[in-house]
Amino acid sequence: MPPTSGPRYHRSVSSLVDLRSDTVTRPTATMRKAMAQAEVGDDGYGEDPTVRELEAAFAARVGKEAGLFVPSGTMANQVALRVLAPPGTAVLAGRRSHLIAYENGAGARNSDAQLTPLDDHGGRLDLDAVALAVAGVAHHLAQVGMVAVENTHMASGGQALSVEAMDALRTAAGDVPVYVDGARIFNAEVALGVPAAQLVAGADAMMACLSKGLAAPVGSVLAGPADFIAVARIERHRLGGTMRQAGVLAAAGLVALRTMVERLVEDHRRARRLAEAVAERWPSCGLDPNEVLTNCVVFSHPDTDRLLDHLRMAGVLGGTIAPGVMRLMTHHDIDDVGLERALSALSSAPV
Repeated sequence: MPPTSGPRYHRSVSSLVDLRSDTVTRPTATMRKAMAQAEVGDDGYGEDPTVRELEAAFAARVGKEAGLFVPSGTMANQVALRVLAPPGTAVLAGRRSHLIAYENGAGARNSDAQLTPLDDHGGRLDLDAVALAVAGVAHHLAQVGMVAVENTHMASGGQALSVEAMDALRTAAGDVPVYVDGARIFNAEVALGVPAAQLVAGADAMMACLSKGLAAPVGSVLAGPADFIAVARIERHRLGGTMRQAGVLAAAGLVALRTMVERLVEDHRRARRLAEAVAERWPSCGLDPNEVLTNCVVFSHPDTDRLLDHLRMAGVLGGTIAPGVMRLMTHHDIDDVGLERALSALSSAPV
């Protein structure tokens, strides 16, 4: 992360066009009002009515039997890992997926399963590798406990997996549980024009973040069969995720779920414009703007520190996801005025 103080960084973050992540969004006025008026209870006892309402509404929205409100997407993934993958089994996931690469080694810390990274070009797992791993138990290889896929796939530039891609993965996985890290599943829904419930119909369990593109302040929801969620609730407790009067957070999540999905198309439009500016400035960066369908712009750059410095001096924040790999993300708090500032900064960046 670049420094946030010193002579080059005198502006406050609130005055900058912040493209580091869609997690930086602030709750809307409607969310704040709902939070202030939320009916609450002790969720540790299952007595918070607003949390229960959010869990039920989310489960219905994604076509699953039950839901579980958790503080973060990482916790949702870790809970799913602990429930679906017994000790000693293998977990197949993309080598650039959030579960493998971006949870600070949490899988190794929180689970006795063996994380097995697979190629995930464009966000799609190598289906032959999945099928071979599943069949490998007959040849002294570890039994596969879970196959995990990310939709949208952040590291590939927010690529969205279609129903057909999910059906193919379901076939390759056989009887092994399939889990969808759907942190941005509603971006996929909007980009593909297919309801989230259809995109995850072949998955045994899934989660989505409310605090990214949907702009809620905190929280994700894990969903699946009722018996899965019952065990997940125990694992959430073990990880310290049981909350108390959490209805004040769930109320914002309900507003996010009900009112913030359709507007994601605006984020996608602005991301495409950013991608066009990037491709024009750095034609060899490996970015095809036509493939930027959601809110994530990922591209290679030979000197990311220099580019980040240039952007910040122009009032724009960007980020990186790997050495030499830049990421710019649009979200609710980026309007067309902010977009124009970012486009201007990119057009004047050193080549």
